[in-house]
Amino acid sequence: MSRIKEFNLPDLGEGLTEGEILTWLVKVGDTIELNQPIVEVETAKAAVEIPAKWAGVVTRIFHEAGVTVEVGKPIIAIDTDPGAGDLPVPSAESLAAVQVAPAEGAVEPGMLGSPAPMANRTPVLVGYGVREGSARRRPRVGTTSAPAPAAAPAPVAPAPAVPPAAPVRSGPVLAKPPVRKLARDLGVDLATIVGSGPLGSVTREDVQRKAAEGAEKPAVAPAAAFDGARERRVPVKGVRKLTAENMVASAFTAPHVTEFLTVDVTRSMKALEKLRGRRDFADLRISPLLLVAKAVLLAVRRHPMVNSSWSATTNEIVVKEYVNLGIAAATERGLIVPNIKDAGRLSLRELAEALDELVRTAKSGKTPPADMAHGTLSITNVGVFGVDTGTPILPPGESAILAFGAIRPTPWVHKGKIKVRQVTTLGLSFDHRIIDGELGSKFLRDIGEFLTDPEAAILAWT
Repeated sequence: MSRIKEFNLPDLGEGLTEGEILTWLVKVGDTIELNQPIVEVETAKAAVEIPAKWAGVVTRIFHEAGVTVEVGKPIIAIDTDPGAGDLPVPSAESLAAVQVAPAEGAVEPGMLGSPAPMANRTPVLVGYGVREGSARRRPRVGTTSAPAPAAAPAPVAPAPAVPPAAPVRSGPVLAKPPVRKLARDLGVDLATIVGSGPLGSVTREDVQRKAAEGAEKPAVAPAAAFDGARERRVPVKGVRKLTAENMVASAFTAPHVTEFLTVDVTRSMKALEKLRGRRDFADLRISPLLLVAKAVLLAVRRHPMVNSSWSATTNEIVVKEYVNLGIAAATERGLIVPNIKDAGRLSLRELAEALDELVRTAKSGKTPPADMAHGTLSITNVGVFGVDTGTPILPPGESAILAFGAIRPTPWVHKGKIKVRQVTTLGLSFDHRIIDGELGSKFLRDIGEFLTDPEAAILAWT
């Protein structure tokens, strides 16, 4: 059995097909332990750390940071028995069949833009590169051939020294995939570069030099309203790509309806102050989102049809008897909606702990894909951005999502008099195939009643 184990990129959940390598946590030559984190990979759902499948010594890293790798492709090789001595030297026959990538700047048959197809490549020994010139057959032993008569060479005058001309490029630009990616990241057009590599191929140094020249140029006012040089292109991938696909699919699949309700939450704010003063809540971050989440969970008990999904394959409404409560979170990599599993069974203290952990994990960028799967109902807290309310788009597979707006001191009629009260606006979007106007209105009304007087609602509803 081979000592060298190749670790392939695993499926990190929900049928993902690829992941981008963000950071290597080890390097070639490092001794690693079983289950030690070795690489951070961003998938379409989150950034996750992948642990080592074996203990041993890292012998090879197949892909640099920034490369997107398909699931099932090798990413790292590990010597699982480094104490057994040096690795066996492969035979010449096996080495002759190995095809290796050339050093940076060398032209490899099959390189993007190369005139020579990969099928014409001659296998070479590791470390020797591609042999220059045409192949020559060695004469057989014991055979002779008459030499051709040699003509006396005529004297030739030495040619004047001419400086070598810059390589002339015809057809596509010669550049390896990592060089092309570097050019995209730096905003450099490969067609504007005269390559310094063999056959005029563009190298990393060429791209970096071109980018530095652009950075040294002083800013000049554009001659027209449009100036492509002042545009920045952001690749749509990972979490942001999946979010875009899901939002488009949801908006054009489920018929959305949104209702709004403005609520006096003064008593909710006082109840939060009481909770913060209790010893069993002293170590937790208590925010208005806790009471909003509790209101949603209690309202679901009274209106279970809200917590359901539409099955197009069976033409059924699937009513969930559990609530996996999603909380939308803005991260550096885009919007994610992790959920608290079976949140309806949690006590208020347990719900506060779960919210605290969910938010902290999301901000660190370490939310695992499993925490974002199988959500049934969601809340998006736009109030933290100072926004009063919004029309949220349903996460795929869910029938309702609540937008919780900013809480502001507002003139309000209270007990027949105008007073300054703490007021917020709720926005409920729902799938009109499942939830009609009456059900959606009652659900939103009950959430508002709870937030108007949470202590009385808890006593009456539980």
